[in-house]
This record gives sequence, C-alpha cells and structure tokens, in this order.
Amino acid sequence: MAFAASLPVIVAWAPQMTDYPSHLAGFKVMLDHGRDPFLTKYFAFDWEWTGNLGAELAMVPLSRVVGLETAGRIIAGLIPLLTGLSILAVAWTLRGRVTAGALLAFAMIWSPSLLMGFLNFSLSMALALFAFALWVRLEGWRWRPAVFVPIGFVVWLCHVSGWGVLGVMVFGYEWSRRESWRKGWPAFLAPWPLIFPMLPMLLGMGSNSKMSYGRFLLEYKWAILYKSMRSHDYWLDIASLSVVVLLLFAALVARRIDGRLGWGALLLLLLSMAMPRHIFGGDYADYRLVTSALLVACLAIDWPAPRWGVALAAALFFVRLGVTTQSWYEDSRTATQMIAALDHVPEGARVATAVAIPRRRWDFGSFEHFGSYAVVRRSAMENSNFALPDVHMLSMRDRSVRFADPTQRVLYSPKQRIDLRRFRPARHADFLWYIGTVKPVALPDGARILYSTPNSFLARLAKRAESR
Repeated sequence: MAFAASLPVIVAWAPQMTDYPSHLAGFKVMLDHGRDPFLTKYFAFDWEWTGNLGAELAMVPLSRVVGLETAGRIIAGLIPLLTGLSILAVAWTLRGRVTAGALLAFAMIWSPSLLMGFLNFSLSMALALFAFALWVRLEGWRWRPAVFVPIGFVVWLCHVSGWGVLGVMVFGYEWSRRESWRKGWPAFLAPWPLIFPMLPMLLGMGSNSKMSYGRFLLEYKWAILYKSMRSHDYWLDIASLSVVVLLLFAALVARRIDGRLGWGALLLLLLSMAMPRHIFGGDYADYRLVTSALLVACLAIDWPAPRWGVALAAALFFVRLGVTTQSWYEDSRTATQMIAALDHVPEGARVATAVAIPRRRWDFGSFEHFGSYAVVRRSAMENSNFALPDVHMLSMRDRSVRFADPTQRVLYSPKQRIDLRRFRPARHADFLWYIGTVKPVALPDGARILYSTPNSFLARLAKRAESR
C-alpha cells in the first residue's frame, strides 16, 4: 500500500499538484546561480534559513544527478511513499502490528495538502511520524533528548507546521501516560528537546510575521472541516469523510481510541480551529492541521477488526487512490497538448498567463499554475509564480508591476463572459497564454493566436509602449 501510494506520480506526465509548476520554476531560479541571463534579469532568489525548505534542500543534490524536472518528480513521488511507511512505523511501534485504523489512515495520504502541492509540509509530516515512532522506541534511554535536538531541527527545516505536529504528538503521548490530572505537568516539559527551532524564529530568520484569519471566519472554518478529504469527486469525498467520522465516533464510544495518539489528534483539531489561516507568509495553515488531525485520529483507533474489516479499511484507500490516479492520467494527456505551446515561445520572452477558474469548484485545478512551465522550459518572465517580496525567497526584480500569483487567476461565474481586453498582466507581456475550458469573448487588441488546444491557446500580443 505504501508503494502503491506513489502511483499517481508514476502514471502522470508530471505531478498534477496545483502548485507544483510554480515550485518547479522557483527551484530552477534557485539552482541557476545567475548563469541564465534571462532568469537573472527577471528574478531574484534570496536564500533564507527558515522552516520551509524541505523540497529545496532535497532538490540541490538530486537535480545535479537527474536534472530539474526528474528530480521534482522523484521528490513528489517519494513523499506519499514515505508517508505510508511512516504510518506503518507508528502503528508497529505502538502495537507491534498494523491495525485497521492504520490502514484507514492511508486514505489521508493524498490529502488536500498534498494535492495542492504543499511539498514541504507533506514531507515534514512524514518525517514527524517517523520521529514520533522513534520517540516511543527510545523511551527510557537517557540520551533520547540529545538525539531529538537535531531531529527537531530537521523536521522544522522541512516545514514549521510538521515540527508543530511532532511537538503536539509527543505531548499527547506523554500526557496519556500521566498518573493523574495533577501529575500531568511532566508532559508539558517532555517536548523540550524540540523547542530549539524557536530561537531562529524569535530572531526573525526568514519568517514572515504577518497573520490573518481571512474573511467569513466561521463559514471558512466549517468549510475546512467538511473539505478535509477533498480531492476529485464530491460524493466520494463526502462519503469517505462520513465513513471515517462514523468509525472514529464508534471507536470513541467503545473506548477503542488509543490515548497515546488520541490526545494529539484532539489537540491538532482544536488548534486548527484556533489558529489563523495565514501564518509565516503561507496560506491554509489551519487546513493542513485538519487533515493531520484526521490522519492521527485514524492511527489512534485500536479496535480489533476481522479480516473483512481490515480489507474495507484498505479498500477506502485504494478506491480514492484509483480516482486520483485516473484524474492525473487524464490531466496529463491535456497537459502534454498544452505544453506544446511553448514551442512558439522564444527564450526569455514575457508571458502573461490567464487561467479561467470557476468561482465554485470542488476538485483542485491542476492547471492553475501551469504557466510557470514557461519559466522552467523557456526562462520566461511569467506571472503565476510564488514571487512576492518579503513572503517568498523568489521575487521579481521589477517590483513596479505586480506580475506574480494570483494575477493569473480569472474567476468567473456560470453565466459570466470572460473578457481579456483589460487583463492587466497582458500589458507587460509579449505573449498571452490562456488556460480554461470556457473560451473568452474578447482578447487584447491586436492579439493573434499562434497555437490552440481544446483547453488553451497561446497568442502573440501587439507591441505597445506601456509593455516596455
């Protein structure tokens, strides 16, 4: 099952995670070191030692061996495998066997976080689960704190949220072993070996201190709960979540929740409701914890199940994996058609990407950041990258114009017509790359379509004074 979890990456032309192309573009600029004159002209990359470097650090040695795009694909494929193995490691460490609850947790591997392309967070979660299993195995060993000081830094470097999850799980484990409520204070001290990454955070090394709950707080918090297993099919996702919640409730009533993980799952759920949506410059900080809480809660189920029960727990994972694999395969066929548009784009061109996105949709759009392949393949200036100053390590050298995510988004309602005549990024570009199933009713004046597919077209824009 752990190896099967990587199947979507294996069958796809490239990982069809929403944010993946923009991460790949950032990796290219990061690894270039000023050799490419076009990348140097358009982009700046400032390394910062911060809790969000997992894929970046892995990319440095790996890309030298297999190249940029293959390295990205390997990293994306290893993350679900490692997550599956880490689930097994926790189950085996706590109980000496793989339970139905552990197999149920596999259904959370392809969580919204991984489908959106949160590579660093997803990697840190896998490492956090491995680290938790090691914490339990080393119980009673006098050198355990010394071992976990560097482990805490490694998990934090991958992503700060995974480091936080590890601390919560360690606290929950130690809290479950207290003799009484009054004697529970050692649990608060137990995670102290993990506290040291707080030092660079307090010193402000590479961290954005801005926090925000966003708009419509109560509606949003409810949404991240019922979307905690969101993937590609609404009814399958809602049915999956219903099954998981019912099983968790039944296990709770039957007192079959293992407190060594159950307390951690409860705390993660409460934290996801209390913490802001935007923190440290990242989005969906609370959404990530919801899916993590669900995974840990499933692992906490310690209910002996007959073979058919174990088979059903595994079946939920395989059904959801099959849907993801099929969706990625179909999107890959579309992507291979669209990527041919770059054959008409010269090196170092300026490309304005417009992606038509329905205002209400359930599945994650695979092509929202597809335009970033113009950076990867043509060293182009393109507007869908994560390149905001003081937020991302990648930034645009010309900051007089907003030319980064989310300027590529063109949100539309069911009966709304898409008019691109006033699409702002097109004023500063040589080409317009449109991606969407709804055709626009108008293009910028003088635009001439060079290449088209059923889902996209590339147009050369007329030269105008303000574009220079």
